[in-house]
Amino acid sequence: MLIDCQNLSFGYDGHITVHDLNFSVAAGDFLLIAGENGSGKSTLIKGLLRLINPMEGAICFSSDFKQRQTGYLSQQTAAKQDFPAGVSEIVLSGNLGKKGLRPFYSAAEKQKAQENLRLLGITELKDRCFRELSGGQQRRVLLARSLCAAEKLLVLDEPFAGLDPLISAELYRLLAQINRETGMTIIMASHDGEAAGCAKKVLHLHKRQLFFGGTEDYLRSETGKKFFVKMREDDV
Repeated sequence: MLIDCQNLSFGYDGHITVHDLNFSVAAGDFLLIAGENGSGKSTLIKGLLRLINPMEGAICFSSDFKQRQTGYLSQQTAAKQDFPAGVSEIVLSGNLGKKGLRPFYSAAEKQKAQENLRLLGITELKDRCFRELSGGQQRRVLLARSLCAAEKLLVLDEPFAGLDPLISAELYRLLAQINRETGMTIIMASHDGEAAGCAKKVLHLHKRQLFFGGTEDYLRSETGKKFFVKMREDDV
């Protein structure tokens, strides 16, 4: 088991915001953390990244797992959309945590950056300026950078929020392909109901745990059905 969470609670300033979570993530899993805005998804993501400590319970990581083996992609912001850098430079920077004090990237790190450009279908963009790209292209570039950092785990927090639904659907399928073909463990938080289609397991939150289990069981559950009805109503 890569991650095992037992009776887990997080919060701020002594106030618990998400509580009593019990779930696990095995190597090769694709876990969707689902729920509406304000349900505690981003708080849990911060806890899994060890940016905040649990107020109750415990997170147990596999003994051979190191935090530097994690790649992370957060929500898009205006600042991220205006990076004054080239695509290749940004993707390669995902290796910064491994480079240490070395002045140059290794041949293996450069090769991994090129492989991730190909995997994301953006090799033809490698010489372009990041801020000149479309929103969907920018997300692919940042995802390629995160994959350079990831060795065992890729964590995403609302990674495709604000994109056209068709572009988001394409990127969700791409994540499923990456998980399937590379065996990369993925944890993704999203309030987009369509994201469930690419995950193997779902943890649904609303300040507490409403569901944890396989995606097919989730889609048949009352929690899953209500969530998808609410998403469709919001889209009307």
